[in-house]
Amino acid sequence: MRVARLAAALLLALSPVMTLAQTAPDKVATADDPDAKESVTSRVPLDEIRRFVAVYNAVRAAYVEPVDDKRLMQSAVRGLLLELDPHSTYFDKEDAQAFDEQATGAYEGIGVELLQQDNVLKVVSPIDDTPAARAGIRAGDLIVAIDGKPISAIEAMEPLRGVAGSKVVLTIERGEGKPFDVTVVRETIRVTSVRSKLLEPGYAYVRISTFQADTAADFQKHLNQLQTQSGGKLKGLVLDLRSNPGGLLTAAVQVADDLLDKGGIVSTRGRISISDAKFDATPGDLMKGAPVMVLVDAGSASASEVLAGALRDNQRARVIGSRTFGKGSVQTVLPLDNGDSVKLTTARYYTPSGRSIQATGILPDVELAPEPSEVNKDVPASLVDYSEASLPGHLRGDDEATASKAGVVLSGDGPVQSALRELKQPGSVVSIARARPASSAPTAPATATPAAPKTEPAKPEAAATVAKPEAVTPESGPVPAKTDPSKPATDDGK
Repeated sequence: MRVARLAAALLLALSPVMTLAQTAPDKVATADDPDAKESVTSRVPLDEIRRFVAVYNAVRAAYVEPVDDKRLMQSAVRGLLLELDPHSTYFDKEDAQAFDEQATGAYEGIGVELLQQDNVLKVVSPIDDTPAARAGIRAGDLIVAIDGKPISAIEAMEPLRGVAGSKVVLTIERGEGKPFDVTVVRETIRVTSVRSKLLEPGYAYVRISTFQADTAADFQKHLNQLQTQSGGKLKGLVLDLRSNPGGLLTAAVQVADDLLDKGGIVSTRGRISISDAKFDATPGDLMKGAPVMVLVDAGSASASEVLAGALRDNQRARVIGSRTFGKGSVQTVLPLDNGDSVKLTTARYYTPSGRSIQATGILPDVELAPEPSEVNKDVPASLVDYSEASLPGHLRGDDEATASKAGVVLSGDGPVQSALRELKQPGSVVSIARARPASSAPTAPATATPAAPKTEPAKPEAAATVAKPEAVTPESGPVPAKTDPSKPATDDGK
């Protein structure tokens, strides 16, 4: 597919820069020749490099304990990427392998999407039907220690992975309450990214929890099975992308193509021309024109936002739920010669209308509030502003200044039923919410409000990223989760 070719081309375009950095650190262009061409590598800040070497040597010589050169250099490279944005990061060999496992959907661990922030791990979202989800871990929880050791004292991801059947104790902070321990038993996680059922005769429900290499094929299979159960044609589809932190952009583009006959899907733009691309739909709508409702929330990030934006901008679907995470950037994975990798933000993505959702997210056509039963639970304080815009060092969004408050995480079956009602009778959810007496609100499965007026289409920014389970990606959206054009585009979960 074209997105895969873009990934390969982008990787090739960036390879000379990486090669120069790895093989010729002592060759510094003086730029004395006035006709010399300036490029990314032609002007190396020699004074800054000398200053770095001076500090490096001082640490080696005088730090209170000996520091291994490899560890010291890896820390330096991590620091180089750390201040860029929340999604650019350095993977050692083990982390790089784990990142690849995410795309295939099989690894040994607890099944959770993570972001590292200030010596804690923030839960983007637990993956459906995994040990983390069954143990009651929630989106927005903060993991402050693993097996009694603070996050600052360990390689954050490593203790979460381990032999299936072994246990790990997580110390969780949730809201204003005291930290508490949760024991989770590791399993071989085989993430089923697509689940489906008939909500009632003729009306299909498809849940996509993350975008993996086989997600598009599984989506087609599930939809065909539901159509067969419905006598060959469906009356409508609820596509559930709640707390989907992203994943492979390829998969999101393919699912969008399956529901579109024509029109753009997503475009990407970066500093170098090879980062610029546009992906269009090909003829063939698996739903044969039947209406589609896309259900999203604050945990929907990256590739899931690409899919929701593509379907809405082409007037193929309406969006219901809560404002999405707002991760509108593309990461490219650049392998190094020692097996490590660099995940670098290289572009922004834009919906077909030319709008960037970076740090603003997608505002649904119909907004839902959490179910009353969920409101009464202790909601983590970290979910009060759960969005890309709340991440330190995030890329500035074109419409960020005009965005309203962040969305909320919507759990339970109430939002699904609201989406079904709205699918069958557009406008019914808002009408019911307006007509309902205030005293009856606690019994309602979900409340709805009309969406705020949409902002003007934003300017370009580039695609989504792939979130990795048990990964320390400094951010799914939810992840945000999540698209990396060289892995054809995934993330992080918010």
